[in-house]
Amino acid sequence: MRRRLSRLGLWLWVWAVLFFLFAPIVTIILFGFDRSNVETWPIQHWTMHWYSVAWNDPQVRSAFVLSIKAAVAATVLSLLLGSLAAFGVHKARFFGRDSISLLLILPLALPGVITGVALNSAFQWTGITLSIWTIIVGHTTFCIVVIYNNVIARLRRTSNTLLEASADLGANTLQTFRLVTFPTIATALVSGALLAFALSFDEVIVTTFTAGAQNTLPIWIFGAIRLGQQLPEVNVVVTMVVILMFIPILIAARLTGTENFAPRVAAARKSD
Repeated sequence: MRRRLSRLGLWLWVWAVLFFLFAPIVTIILFGFDRSNVETWPIQHWTMHWYSVAWNDPQVRSAFVLSIKAAVAATVLSLLLGSLAAFGVHKARFFGRDSISLLLILPLALPGVITGVALNSAFQWTGITLSIWTIIVGHTTFCIVVIYNNVIARLRRTSNTLLEASADLGANTLQTFRLVTFPTIATALVSGALLAFALSFDEVIVTTFTAGAQNTLPIWIFGAIRLGQQLPEVNVVVTMVVILMFIPILIAARLTGTENFAPRVAAARKSD
């Protein structure tokens, strides 16, 4: 009896935590179907009108496209730079390696306003006009940290015996990377890329200092909420963003859950 009560209490606690986390999101989604401009509960009249308004709003479209472009570019750059940094710190042995690792992680630990002000000052000092490229640079500074942390953590958990066995079997450096190292870190790269994309797409503070007159989707949402004149349309846009973020995360979870490292390596060796 005591065990059943304990299990029931744990289940109730889990559902309470889930309700605390997701109730605001569900509320926003429901208010996106409210015909009224004023958010009141319960909803009296339901409509799809605001979805049409959001879809045909040129400001929303341009902000969405800009956010996607910046997030994709920042993710690609972060994958390249973060992975190279992780391999360099993990493989090389030199004085000050731990300090360099700390410096690589520091941009994510710093408040976003400090990073934004620093980048804005640097762009002004060098005469660089604020554009999508400055947004990408700003987002890459903290997205690198995500990739670096994921890759170096996976490399540290990977046994060197796998690499030694690959070398003993006659594989060169490129073959070892393709058959052993890359399959090992593949899920770390996928999860890091997804997190970097989400961080870049949702970023507001750094973007405020690096975007200039341009509006990404989070900045548009922030401005619309502050003015308080487009709340139903904002609810619809937020709903679309939630769906957009959920789909790639679901796909990544599916890929990560079904991935089996050993058969893939064995099959790759047989193909050679």
